[in-house]
Amino acid sequence: MPNVLISVIILNYNGARWINRCLSSLRAQTIFSKTEIIVADNSSRDGSDLQANAILETWPNGLFIQHGENLGFCLGNNRAAERAKGEYVLFLNNDTWLEPDCLEKLLAGARQAGANAAGPLVLNYGDDTFQSLGARGFDIFGLATRRDSFSETSDVLMPEGCAYLIERRLFYDLGCFDSEFFMFADEFELSWRVWLSGHKAVGVPAARLHHRGAAQVNPAGGDTVVAFRTSDTKRYYTNRNSLLVLLKDAQHVLLLLVPLQLCLLLLESIVSLLLMRRWGFMKRAYWDALADCWRLRGHILNQRRHIRHFRRRSDLWMLRFLRLRPNRWDEIVRVWRFGMPKVSAG
Repeated sequence: MPNVLISVIILNYNGARWINRCLSSLRAQTIFSKTEIIVADNSSRDGSDLQANAILETWPNGLFIQHGENLGFCLGNNRAAERAKGEYVLFLNNDTWLEPDCLEKLLAGARQAGANAAGPLVLNYGDDTFQSLGARGFDIFGLATRRDSFSETSDVLMPEGCAYLIERRLFYDLGCFDSEFFMFADEFELSWRVWLSGHKAVGVPAARLHHRGAAQVNPAGGDTVVAFRTSDTKRYYTNRNSLLVLLKDAQHVLLLLVPLQLCLLLLESIVSLLLMRRWGFMKRAYWDALADCWRLRGHILNQRRHIRHFRRRSDLWMLRFLRLRPNRWDEIVRVWRFGMPKVSAG
């Protein structure tokens, strides 16, 4: 396709409940003729790969890719992006649907702001209640925080990963998603590289998208989240990768946040053990996460050397994103609303 503006990449894994509505909303976009739609499947077992393929084979701008195995979010998206032709790439979760002018307004907002990455206003799946407009900064532990609403296109440290727009050339110049992350905190780490390289990211409230969120880990309730659920593996990746963000991207001053984050994880592990009385969760979610950071020390050093070549902004410059509100405040709110989290093994 000539003159493709946006390549939309949907990484699908067992998304039978969501994929049809997601693709239908893309077909209804005002700039559909200027987009290409790529669904890359991580070896789904629920028939959603067949659903997506049947829809896309009737579209002139549709492409279905079967990876044949679960490559995770990062490598799965990287492989799909190799086939993209658009000026921009939008990494889109399958549990989303877009209002008809979402892509048009998202692209216009990014261009008007001179931004190289952007995210839309994320609303809850079944209604117009607010979910996120991206993280405005990081807290004293180096974790993404301040997902506030605002009325005009504004800078954000991190657009949400459920709908992450970035210039395709920049995505490759920065080294794509770090495949070692597998999943979780990947968009946070990519956003650090966007800012460190002298570029910028924004949230565009005029572009509206609806997102279920945690559809694999927390499926109860259908379109509406009715419980606070997590798993040993999700907490492992979240804890490990949050540390990797700082170990990779912090230059000097912000490395001081690493021991603070370690203290937070130690405290959480103790509290989790007292509440759950399950050694397996503490080992997998916390101790294995720390051990894996040590295992990846060679990768971290290689990545730091790579980042040094394109770094244009120092830690002192990045301090403008430091926020007082802790990341864990959002989890406290979920506990207040749903009760203590239900944690599944595996």
